[in-house]
Amino acid sequence: MSEESVAQHYSHGALEEQILGALLTIGVDPEHLEPDQLAPVDEFHIGGRIATVALVDQMDLYPGLRVLDVGSGLGGTARYLAQNHQVRVTGIDLTEEYVQVARSLTHRAGLAEQVRFHQGNATALPFDDHSFDRACMLHVGMNIADKQTLFAEVRRVLTEDGTFGLYDVMRTGTAEITYPVPWASTPATSFLTEPAHYRELLAKAGLSVAVERDRRDFGVAFFRQLRARIADSGPPTLGLNIVMGQDASAKVAIMIDNLERASIAPTEMICQPA
Repeated sequence: MSEESVAQHYSHGALEEQILGALLTIGVDPEHLEPDQLAPVDEFHIGGRIATVALVDQMDLYPGLRVLDVGSGLGGTARYLAQNHQVRVTGIDLTEEYVQVARSLTHRAGLAEQVRFHQGNATALPFDDHSFDRACMLHVGMNIADKQTLFAEVRRVLTEDGTFGLYDVMRTGTAEITYPVPWASTPATSFLTEPAHYRELLAKAGLSVAVERDRRDFGVAFFRQLRARIADSGPPTLGLNIVMGQDASAKVAIMIDNLERASIAPTEMICQPA
């Protein structure tokens, strides 16, 4: 099944051990973490923390809101939301190892009372109708073939006055996409589609796109800077190279190529119930 293949792609085997070891190497006590100290490694999407802030700042957040993070990964976005916006966050992710690491890091950062994580499928959310005021999704749709059900599930759990912010890599040109990339080693688990198709599927699910922004130039600059830093001083002790694995440099180079050829672009959409 594609779901098992996706989970296998992201599974690492010793992810928490490597992150904690890297923290010790740079002089950070893993038992008393500040969430910001994890930002170099726990925001696994183009632009990292900068991209997270750019998206969620458009979502009208205020203390006490219930926020769903779809495809929560290692929990970086969820912890940022809890710490900086005083909201209650629930994350769900397909990869069991990511969920376990997210829980551990959140506990070490002192945010376990505000943030919780579930292992599960985004196309079958284990939550009640209208149980969240906001929902976000960062670099998740590329691994989900059935986006119609995904968006219908988000709409189901979102309140009538809610907001859904998504930031996905989308198909923007006709040039062939080359692999591996951070979300897929081969086309078998990559389900890219165009922004227009996103809008169509969102509308069918009862969500209208209020704001849309192509972030290709931002993505190109981000990966160029990352590649330059790696070329100059090697992989960072604490960075996305830990998450991406041994072929991190190849994935970065191929991502830059795909972006520069305008075959893909990270794209923001801010949606509201129609």
